[in-house]
Amino acid sequence: SNLSWLGYGCLKGDGTVVTVNAIGAALQTLYILVYLYYSPAKRLVLVQVLLLLAVVVTGYGYFTVLVDSGTRLTHLGLFCSVFTISMYLSPLADLAKVVRSKSTRCLSFPLTVTTLVASSSWTLYGLQLHDLYITVPNVPGIITSLVRFWLFQRYRPELDKPYSPLPA
Repeated sequence: SNLSWLGYGCLKGDGTVVTVNAIGAALQTLYILVYLYYSPAKRLVLVQVLLLLAVVVTGYGYFTVLVDSGTRLTHLGLFCSVFTISMYLSPLADLAKVVRSKSTRCLSFPLTVTTLVASSSWTLYGLQLHDLYITVPNVPGIITSLVRFWLFQRYRPELDKPYSPLPA
């Protein structure tokens, strides 16, 4: 996601999008390297990283070779938007689990706050630039965050039944 938005920012000449996503890509790379270092299943993780790298290189090739320069920004903006929307909608499975179990244990409150702040910031930034590719995909992040806040209110963590420890 960061690399896609980094490419979008470079094509558009938007320093803010470039800076934020360059830092995000660097942090994600560091996270992957640390995860790989400490992972007991190094071979599996390495294969997954290499597959992800192949997808990134294929995407880069597609956007630089097959898409003409006149429509490249539009195609990349649409791709980034779809990717961002899918990222924000991915917790919907957890929301169904929360409603079924009437427990918010599987939700992260700090992540919900962070998602709301980030998606709201990007939405406002996109509105300021009149850039629908930045504005529209961040609205689902706001909506899903508000739904999660409502779930935290409805199924308060302190009302959860404590788990009984398993016998040793």
